[in-house]
Amino acid sequence: SRSNRVDYQLFFRTRGAIKSIGSNELSLFVCFSNVLVCMIIRNNYASTHIRPWLVAILAIGPFLCLRLLPSNPLRKAASLWSPMVAVLLLYPLLRHSIDATDEGNLIIRKLSFRNSTAKWTLYLVLLAVVLLQTISRLQFQSISKLVDRAPGNKIVFWRQVVLNLCMFATAMMLMFTFHGYTKFTIASLDIMALVIVSFGNLQIPAAVLRIVLGLLGGLKVDDHYKENLGDMKNLVPSLYIFYGMLLGQGILYTIAGILEIFSFILRRSLARQAGFSGPQGVEYVNSYYAYVFNKCMKGAVLAPEKISLITFAVESLNSDSPKKQLSGVKMLDNVLKKEILKTKAISELTTSTKTVACLVNMLGWTSERDKDVRLFATKVFAELADNLRIVSVPGAMQLIGSLLDTAHESKERDPLGVDSPEPKQDNLIQQVGGNEQSSRVIKWLKKTAKYCFIPRDEPRNMDEPKPHIFRFWKKSVPKEEPSKDQDLLPVLGMLILDKLASFDLENCIEICRDPGLTTKVIEFTSNRPNMTYSNETHKTLLKRSSLKLLCRLAKTKGKIGVTMRQNISEHPFLLSNLVEILDNNDSSHELREITTELIKNIAMEENIKEEIGHIPVIISRLMDAFLSQSALSRTDSAQLLQMTSGQALAVPAMESANNCLIMLAEPHSFIKELTVMIHGDRYRYVASSLLQNMCVHVRPELGNSDLKEISYILREVLEGIMDAEGTELEVLVGLSSQICNVIPGDFARELEHGQIKERFIKRLVDALNSNMIPTAHCPGIRRAIVEHTICMMECNPEYAGCFKECWMMEALLMMERTPSRAEKYRFFSGDAGLMEHSITLSALVARAKELMDHE
Repeated sequence: SRSNRVDYQLFFRTRGAIKSIGSNELSLFVCFSNVLVCMIIRNNYASTHIRPWLVAILAIGPFLCLRLLPSNPLRKAASLWSPMVAVLLLYPLLRHSIDATDEGNLIIRKLSFRNSTAKWTLYLVLLAVVLLQTISRLQFQSISKLVDRAPGNKIVFWRQVVLNLCMFATAMMLMFTFHGYTKFTIASLDIMALVIVSFGNLQIPAAVLRIVLGLLGGLKVDDHYKENLGDMKNLVPSLYIFYGMLLGQGILYTIAGILEIFSFILRRSLARQAGFSGPQGVEYVNSYYAYVFNKCMKGAVLAPEKISLITFAVESLNSDSPKKQLSGVKMLDNVLKKEILKTKAISELTTSTKTVACLVNMLGWTSERDKDVRLFATKVFAELADNLRIVSVPGAMQLIGSLLDTAHESKERDPLGVDSPEPKQDNLIQQVGGNEQSSRVIKWLKKTAKYCFIPRDEPRNMDEPKPHIFRFWKKSVPKEEPSKDQDLLPVLGMLILDKLASFDLENCIEICRDPGLTTKVIEFTSNRPNMTYSNETHKTLLKRSSLKLLCRLAKTKGKIGVTMRQNISEHPFLLSNLVEILDNNDSSHELREITTELIKNIAMEENIKEEIGHIPVIISRLMDAFLSQSALSRTDSAQLLQMTSGQALAVPAMESANNCLIMLAEPHSFIKELTVMIHGDRYRYVASSLLQNMCVHVRPELGNSDLKEISYILREVLEGIMDAEGTELEVLVGLSSQICNVIPGDFARELEHGQIKERFIKRLVDALNSNMIPTAHCPGIRRAIVEHTICMMECNPEYAGCFKECWMMEALLMMERTPSRAEKYRFFSGDAGLMEHSITLSALVARAKELMDHE
């Protein structure tokens, strides 16, 4: 029944049946022992029998003393001076010798100094050691400077060891005050008191009582019920069964209490496996231990409810207690860092709408007392974001956006009270009435009380100087990790948005519906003086996170991507912020790479392409990165930056004569550099695309040296067309077409002298037939081939016959019957076409047919 379960939890709770005795309790226990012996000497008690009230006082006194102190400063004072008081209380006992007669009466004698020289010598040494240890904990500046010369952790550890040994020596000296069997009486008294103090609850006493009752009752059954049983023949067996059950239950409870002492091994193992660190990790496991116990007590014994650590963390998160909520999010944060638990945790969390909604609500807790809960809830949500559809949580995007506001907050001063000082709160020792604070005597007393009664703060980490056995336990539970730079709320908020956008298109739609989010993110790309974070590392981290998020949003496919890029490109300070990054020599390769990637993505928008032309420094910095020949360009990061820079140049060069003119005007041998890259493999197709646009838009500006450099790559381009496929074929055919326009004579000679004319034309026709169905990967390959065909026939009408012989007319007729809207665009992002061509494909086909008919 429920009442029975409550009784079991009260009397037989396995957890905490035996507890360790702290150094403060040990000191107070010695103090109480000395006081009781002083009372015996003063009142000259005649009996040596152990009195129950003496044991009760020794057991309960130290426990109550620590808890009845009204404030923390008084407890600190008791902790500081209790060892010294214990030693001082030993002084009157050294002058006496206590013995007992055969009848059990006490004989108390006074000792002279000569008869107790050894005792006094030992006592003075003990007093000196404890006094020095106590003085070393005072807050006087001279003492603090002297103590701080040695490693703080080592002093703290050995101080505790020395004080505990001193208290043990004090207890031994007290014991040797007695003689004869009274010595063993006092020893028994102390041991009994220590045993009682070590009981954490009533399990062990109740278990021992059951064992005693079971043994006594079982042995006396036959003596009481030998005869005259009458009709109660089964009474004796029933009593044996009853007392046997009572005895067995007592033995089991005793074993359970003893085994619980070693349960810390399993608990620490669980803490290590779950990734819990520091004292809080042990506290979480202990709470889980108690939680499972309560669940088992409420449920059936043979079919207990299975409670996992993840379930416990989730229930703590969903509770109404702020402390449990903080513990819950911290546990989930640690669990999600462990790969063996992460999958299961994500599955349980993402399928619980209530838990997700609770985490989202915590993101908006902006009060100072909730900052830890908010931080860890944000970290947990960041781990779940790439598995969530946020559309199911109303108002989620606004709460996520509030994380980005923390970097924009600034304290506003009251214009009427700018210089008004804020009131300071004094601690308990310093709080005195307003009238008394003006008194110098009161101030001196307060200062003296602080220095004499409040110990100096000790280092928290006391594990480092401990012996090897302590270091073993240190390793069993790892240290708590300090906060990282990546734990900034705006950084985590942008990481959440990045993961949400990567997971599902509906999440992108939700982000797109809130244009304010994009504005907040773009603001992080600049070094604004009004940001909360003044640390350069934090600013760089925020800048990198914002650029990564903008890149991810700009790469969104489909019509949502078009809208997203428009929202990004409409920000008036975007390009100026990107220029600031590219033009800063201190910007890292990573920042330059992300910035360049972002420029490439947003340059697909016509307004951004034109604006890039109005900011020549962008093109200048991109060309510097793309044409770099330094030793750094051999590294992977530098090569990636070089490739991205080339792609970022290729996009604004399309359909923009102004941008091409700016590129050609830069102090580089641009055409020569492009031809050199085409000879290589790594940047061949990026350089080919750029050179094609240069031939299209700035043909009159090309000098003889430029045309000569172009002629050097003609053979390589033609040979590349023979083997290339897909996008590579489209790029090379486009470049070959423009070379034919720019240097038609060299092009014709290369075909004739290389004896590849027929093979080349047949390759174009075959490529056209094999790409009759355009794809999003290369939508313009048919257009490129038709344009090349027109260029060749316009330069030399004799090529028309060759095309006819290779069945080009039939291929053109097939194109007329299979028109496609996809071929209007240069690129595709999902199902959205980008950068529409100015000339329709049908017009190009008609022109090609017309040239072939005139042959």
